[in-house]
Amino acid sequence: MASERPSTPPQQPVSSNSSVAPPSSLTPEQVKRIEINRLKAKALRDQREAEARQSNDAATQRSGRSNLAAGQKRAYSAISTSNVPSTLRDGRSKDPAKNGGFRPLDDIQPARNFTKYVEYDFSKMTDTKGGFLTAEDDPHNKALHAPNAEEKPAHMTLEEWERHQLLRSLRDRKEGPFEPGLSVFKREENKVCRECGSLEIDWKWDEIFGCAICNACKEKIPEKYSLLTKTEAREDYLLTDPELKDEELLPHLERPNPHKSTWNNMMLFLRYQVEEYAFKKKWGSAEALDEEFNRREKDKKKRKEDKFKSKLQELKKKTRVDAYRRNRKAGGGGGEFGDEIGRGGKHTHTWGRAVENEEGTGVKTCVECGMEVEELQF
Repeated sequence: MASERPSTPPQQPVSSNSSVAPPSSLTPEQVKRIEINRLKAKALRDQREAEARQSNDAATQRSGRSNLAAGQKRAYSAISTSNVPSTLRDGRSKDPAKNGGFRPLDDIQPARNFTKYVEYDFSKMTDTKGGFLTAEDDPHNKALHAPNAEEKPAHMTLEEWERHQLLRSLRDRKEGPFEPGLSVFKREENKVCRECGSLEIDWKWDEIFGCAICNACKEKIPEKYSLLTKTEAREDYLLTDPELKDEELLPHLERPNPHKSTWNNMMLFLRYQVEEYAFKKKWGSAEALDEEFNRREKDKKKRKEDKFKSKLQELKKKTRVDAYRRNRKAGGGGGEFGDEIGRGGKHTHTWGRAVENEEGTGVKTCVECGMEVEELQF
């Protein structure tokens, strides 16, 4: 029929004259057996490949190297989280079901070079002037647990902290609301300025120095009520450190060191108290202090001159020896020390009479060679 469509593939016409026989058709039973054998061969191949991969993974874990050829992919089991070795630091969890498959920070071990590294929180440390310590280092030390008075507490605002500092400074200086009260009924007990009789005295000076003086008189009479440092009192009035440290003998006012805050506090003394002790008790008068000062300056100058002369003598001796050695090396003549100059025999020195030089040391001179030696008499 003309309307019938051709089949695919089109049927090949069979030639009656061809000697090749057409292929015989397979029965359904044969097709079923072929398919079963194919599936068995595929399963056997997959099993052998799995065993090969497992043996390759085990050898890789023991030796640390892979036996795969170049360009060959690793199996998924080799990179899965199920068989990750304990020594592998890849940041993945050993248990994939734990924490979403990632190891927490507490389980991560530090590297070998950072095992001795310790991280400190300096906000919790206390400077004990012998090292920075925390409360955990010494839980029984009260100084570490005591709050720092110079730092703002956490429960206070900035305005409250500034008010607290102002009140503390007024309390230390005994000013404002902390100034001692004056009695109207007992006027004879009220302390007045020793110069002008004013009631407005410096209570801090009265407490430390025992001197009732007002601020106006301190500025008017600086030659009497000015403050001296420890260095000035030691050098100008020739006082010793034990005398300056004795508060009963010479009271002093401590202030922070202006040169460096970590240095010791500055000790300030009242000028008229230092002069009274130096002039009346220690040296007797100002003239005696001046004589002692001049004597010490002369001794200091003499020691410095003696040291300079001794260094100069050593330099002269060294220069003579060096000049003699250079002359010998240059071929300027001269033999060994003690040989007679210009003759082949041994030279014997003929010493003359000892003559004192400018320094008062006896010097003898050889009559023949002119060599000089110093003579010391004991």
